[in-house]
Amino acid sequence: MPHHQGFNSRAIHVGQEPDPTTGSTVPPLYLTSTYTQPSFGHHLGYEYGRNDNPTRDSFEQALASLELGQGAVAYASGMAASDAVLRILAPGDRVIAAEDLYGGVYRLLERVYRVQGIVTEYVDFRQPDVLEEAIKRIRPRIIWMESPSNPLLTVIDIAQVGAIVARWGGWLVVDNTFASPYNQNPLTLGADLVVHSTTKYIGGHSDVIGGAVVANDPDLLRHLRFIRNAAGGTLGPFEAWLTLRGLKTLGVRMERHAENAQRIAAFLASHQAVEKVYYPGTQGVLAARQMKTCGGMVSFVLKTAHSQDPLAVARSFFNRLKMFALAESLGGVESLAGHPATMTHAALPEPERERRGIVMSLVRLSVGIEDVADLIADLDQALDQASRV
Repeated sequence: MPHHQGFNSRAIHVGQEPDPTTGSTVPPLYLTSTYTQPSFGHHLGYEYGRNDNPTRDSFEQALASLELGQGAVAYASGMAASDAVLRILAPGDRVIAAEDLYGGVYRLLERVYRVQGIVTEYVDFRQPDVLEEAIKRIRPRIIWMESPSNPLLTVIDIAQVGAIVARWGGWLVVDNTFASPYNQNPLTLGADLVVHSTTKYIGGHSDVIGGAVVANDPDLLRHLRFIRNAAGGTLGPFEAWLTLRGLKTLGVRMERHAENAQRIAAFLASHQAVEKVYYPGTQGVLAARQMKTCGGMVSFVLKTAHSQDPLAVARSFFNRLKMFALAESLGGVESLAGHPATMTHAALPEPERERRGIVMSLVRLSVGIEDVADLIADLDQALDQASRV
C-alpha cells in the first residue's frame, strides 16, 4: 500500500496481508527460533530467529510506512535501538545532542560511549546560531534531538535543524517517541534516522518492551540490521506481534490522548497550586505547523513556598493520586504520573538537572484515554493536598 494512503489504513493493512496458507486475516505469530531448509544451501528467506522473523517483518513494514520511510529495524527496547544508532560511531567521533533529552540516552552517551572516546556536547537546539557554530566547530557525525523533548516538552524546529545539518554534514537523529508517527514524520523534515521506544505510544498498552529505527538510506538500514544480528538486540516475535496489534489503533488513540492532554494543560495553567506548565500547545505556531496534534504529554511544576521542601510537596501530590498511576514509562491507554528528577532523569547529576529545569517539584504526566473529567478531578484533589504541605 503506497504512502499516500490514509494513516489508519496503512496502520491496519501495510505488511498485514491475509496469510496465504490459511487465509488468516491477522498475521500469524511465528514462535520459532530456526527454519527448516528444503535442501542443502537453499532456504525460504529465513534461516535463524535472531536474524529474521516474519512477524517482526510485518511490524517493520507497517512502522516504516507510518514514518514515511524506506525501512525500519526493530530492537528489543528503545535503548537497544538508540545503542544501535550510536554503534555507527568510532573512537574519536563526536556527537551533538540537545540539552533536553531522555536521561537514559544521556547515561548511554556519558557512561558507555564517552569512555570509548566518543564525546558529546550538549546544545540548546532552540538557538540555531549556537547549534550551527557548534556543528562547524566539532564536526559531529551524529546530531541527536527529541521533539517534543523529555521531560520539558520543548518543540524544536526539525526542518531548521535538518537544513543546518545538511550544510555541514553528519546524521540527524530524531527521537520521535513523544510525538509518534501520527503527529509528525521527521524523515520528511530532514532527519536521517528516526528512533522510537515502541514501548510507548506505538505499543500503546503498557504490556510490551521494544524499540525501532526508521530510515531511508539503504546503507544505513543494512548497517542497523547487521548491528542487530551481531550484537543480539533482537525484538522477539511475540513482542513484535503485540506491538503490531497496538500499532493498528495508534491514530484513534492519539486523537483521544491529545484531546485529554489539551484539556488537562488548560486546567493546570489556571490552578493556584501550579507554578508552570510545559505543553507543546503553549509554544507558539511551531507545534501547530510541525505536529498534527500537540500529543498526550503534559509536564508542570508544583508551586512551593520558600519554607516548603519541594520534594515533600511532590511526594504529597503523588501519594494522593488515585487514577493516575505513579510509574515510569508513558504512552499507554492508562494515565501515568512520573517524577523526572528521581525516575527518568535520575542519571543526570543534580546540578545539571537543576540547570536544565528538571527540578524536584517537576511532574510529568502521560495522559491516557480515560474520561477527562475523572482525570481532572483526580489531579485537582491531589493538588489540593500538595498545597497544604
